[in-house]
Amino acid sequence: MRRLITGTALLFLVFSVIPAFAEDGFTHKDRELLIELKVKMGEMEKRFEQRFIQIDKRFEQMTSFFYILAGIFTSLVVAVIGFGYWDRRTIIREARREAIEFIEKEGMLRRALDALREFSGADSRLADALRRFNLL
Repeated sequence: MRRLITGTALLFLVFSVIPAFAEDGFTHKDRELLIELKVKMGEMEKRFEQRFIQIDKRFEQMTSFFYILAGIFTSLVVAVIGFGYWDRRTIIREARREAIEFIEKEGMLRRALDALREFSGADSRLADALRRFNLL
């Protein structure tokens, strides 16, 4: 039994002391693992950098798209306002012309002018006044 305990202690001592004698506290395998880890970290950094570049390009595309949409929307608003202004001017001009025609043809003023023209045949002063204003 005593031999078993001393053998176990000896094995423990051998396995715990040997790594302590390794150069700089690292074994060759540890160095290989660190180099492999460094290479993998470099690859991951490159992948993340590429993804950030892709995301940046995507944001740039989206902002360009939003500028295009804003330009289209502005053009449409200007076109609709311009059309409304043009249509309103046209309608007002046409309504004014129709109102004047109606007044001239069927309004009280037309009938009063006809009555004055009829009396101007009997009264020369009235006829002269109507001629001065180009109403006769």
